[in-house]
Amino acid sequence: KKLCYGKMFDMQTVTLIPGDGIGPEISTAVMRIFEAAKAPIQWEERNVTAIKGPGGKWMIPPDAKESMDRNKIGLKGPLKTPIAAGHPSMNLLLRKTFDLYANVRPCVSIEGYQTPYTDVNLVTIRENTEGEYSGIEHLIVDGVVQSIKLITEQASQRIAEYAFEYAKNNQRASVTAVHKANIMRMSDGLFLRKCREAAEKHKDVKFTEMYLDTVCLNMVQDPTQFDVLVMPNLYGDILSDLCAGLIGGLGVTPSGNIGANGVAIFESVHGTAPDIAGKDMANPTALLLSAVMMLRHMGLRDHAKKVETACFDTIRDKKVLTKDLGGNSKCSEFTEAICQRVRDMD
Repeated sequence: KKLCYGKMFDMQTVTLIPGDGIGPEISTAVMRIFEAAKAPIQWEERNVTAIKGPGGKWMIPPDAKESMDRNKIGLKGPLKTPIAAGHPSMNLLLRKTFDLYANVRPCVSIEGYQTPYTDVNLVTIRENTEGEYSGIEHLIVDGVVQSIKLITEQASQRIAEYAFEYAKNNQRASVTAVHKANIMRMSDGLFLRKCREAAEKHKDVKFTEMYLDTVCLNMVQDPTQFDVLVMPNLYGDILSDLCAGLIGGLGVTPSGNIGANGVAIFESVHGTAPDIAGKDMANPTALLLSAVMMLRHMGLRDHAKKVETACFDTIRDKKVLTKDLGGNSKCSEFTEAICQRVRDMD
């Protein structure tokens, strides 16, 4: 148990997957800041590389799977996907292994970090398991390939329900379903129907539906009109990155993957940045804010607020910033500045 704010908190174990490239450095940064914030978290470190199991099937190492099954909550840094033939994307493998059906990315403007947009505050919720990413492709005849977009009632219902639950739990006013049901009447039509059904159950949340192209148009004109957006896999992949661009890029955008049976993995969605790995130059913000999301998911809202405030105040202050944020401080210095602010709050 850990004493904090005069309350006793049970220690909770979280599986930490540091990742490749700058992964270990930014993971260390997050652990140091959590220690300063006295977050009741203990870390169980696991490495994840794809291995071939019996029957030649790719899988994640058993000790990592066992750890996640036990702890239910994970935090992961960036993982490299070798271009080597037949080696699957690790992120895809994790998604499949734990049925991480919802990708959640809050995009909130960071005060003091200049981008062309201010006051962005929206959340993209992306179906993570099917759609165009079902991986079903066929060569029909030479020069003609067919790729199957798979939309199921179960997956659509699950993501729609999740979006409305999320809106409710996070004091969000509206949910927008993003689709192209005018063209793909059956597939996107099914997705949209499930969103409408979920909306019927949650009358207290405003529901709108909008074509993907219209969303893109409106998003770059005025992103403040959006709140929670829910969409199938491919649209979500593209739109979530576009939204990250509005607030300054993947280096400052947190992300969470919510799965079946209470499993959730929070991650930084940027790359491994091998060119600066080991040089104490990385920006840990994305992983730190993902860890803040994780704390909120675990119900540790006070700790989350503390860490988040310290991070945002450090960026707004502009004195200690990593290179990509416009400063020239080291990762360790930026981390220490956040730790100091966390300690000053006590």
